[in-house]
Amino acid sequence: MKKLFALCGSIATMLLFTPLTILAAESGESSTATVPIWLCIPFAGLLLCIAVLPLVKPEWWEKNQPLAVAVWSLLFIIPFAVTYSAGDAVETVLECILNDYLTFIVLLFGLFCVAGNITLEGDLAGSPRVNVIFLAIGTLLSSCIGTTGASMLMVRPMIKMNSWRQHKSHIMVFFIFLISNMGGCLTPIGDPPLLMGFMRGVPFFWSLHLFPILIFNMVILLTVFYLLDRHNYRKDIANGRKPDISKAGTTLKIDGLHNIIFLIMIVAAVILSGTLPNLAAFQDAAGNVRGIRVFREVTLGFPSIIEVAIILLAALLSFKTTDSQIRTSNHFTWGAIKEVAVLFIGIFITMQPALMLLKSMGPELGLSKPLEMFWATGALSSFLDNTPTYLVFLTTAGTLGFTQGIATTVGTIPVKMLTAISCGAVFMGANTYIGNAPNFMVKSISDENGVRMPSFFGYLLWSIVSLVPVFIIDTLVFFL
Repeated sequence: MKKLFALCGSIATMLLFTPLTILAAESGESSTATVPIWLCIPFAGLLLCIAVLPLVKPEWWEKNQPLAVAVWSLLFIIPFAVTYSAGDAVETVLECILNDYLTFIVLLFGLFCVAGNITLEGDLAGSPRVNVIFLAIGTLLSSCIGTTGASMLMVRPMIKMNSWRQHKSHIMVFFIFLISNMGGCLTPIGDPPLLMGFMRGVPFFWSLHLFPILIFNMVILLTVFYLLDRHNYRKDIANGRKPDISKAGTTLKIDGLHNIIFLIMIVAAVILSGTLPNLAAFQDAAGNVRGIRVFREVTLGFPSIIEVAIILLAALLSFKTTDSQIRTSNHFTWGAIKEVAVLFIGIFITMQPALMLLKSMGPELGLSKPLEMFWATGALSSFLDNTPTYLVFLTTAGTLGFTQGIATTVGTIPVKMLTAISCGAVFMGANTYIGNAPNFMVKSISDENGVRMPSFFGYLLWSIVSLVPVFIIDTLVFFL
């Protein structure tokens, strides 16, 4: 533990005395126009805790996650208030919580509840062939109901099918790669970055242009998975493990199927959140989205309120209309959503300086080629929220003066450039557990059900070995 504190102290000292201050893009409009880089220390510290403490102090970390989040959040809020003002600190935190975190966590909560009320029972056993088919279906489903919806719907059946196996953590790792991330690239429903693009003028069905890239990556990753899973499957069989199948092995039964209605409600709410702000009825005379003014310029928009209300109603109706026995069969608990809610409110708050720096630096980074946009967007989406990262680089691309391509509200962007930004944001969210919210939820549910998932660094190693080569191939084939 002393080594951990020493490491944190070294990082903090280095950043604290780094004489670097980044100017915001609109330096004349806010008292927070200059953002010192040392304000990123709490964000780095929280990420370090998430990565290291489950390894060195697992019991302490499990019990004291809220405390750690609160400490790192205050270590950002207090210095921010001292550097600028208490009002600026309150405005920044409220803006983050109300307009980013609230809709984020309500969406996850709704999908978590509704998917937890659907159970898949049957005689399917987790063989390499069955697992590949299941992963392929789930990947394509992600673009229809979102990566979070597909993940929450498929994760428990996947775990059940493979419960008889000993070597199975790799199954859930590839589950995160494909279903929780890559599969969401085909529609704005699939992943929030694409929804933000749709709100800024990218045609709704434009993302279908990414289908060849998705299929290309699926073929590579599913082939790698099949070979790895076949190897581990044979080891399990050799060790005397066998699936408990009493029938033909193909019987399937879905309970709680009526909850599909509530999934559709949630998807509709997400689509409305992207379309209502563009309607005149939801705009004031200046073109700003109407809403409830909370503090200074912080406004909770009416489209967001409608989205939250529909999602919470769907979750409530799902619980009211579903037999509790289905949740028991699913081993449903609140642990996963609680952990995500606690950790991500800290991540959302403490990452604000990093996003401010990224916003100010974006136009000055000299990125003008698709491959540069692909890797820059992807690398930052691995650790920051991929939605604002996508918007930063979308805006950057729109300012480069292109005259041919997709006309958006931020400028004209060549198809190849927009493809690179979209793929970087969606695909590389799979690089870490915090790159996309479903990643952490799948990990938590897997841990709860006896699957020993890799640590933060262990998972990062998996992504470096399995995903980075695929992204390099993507670069050579699609983005040169």
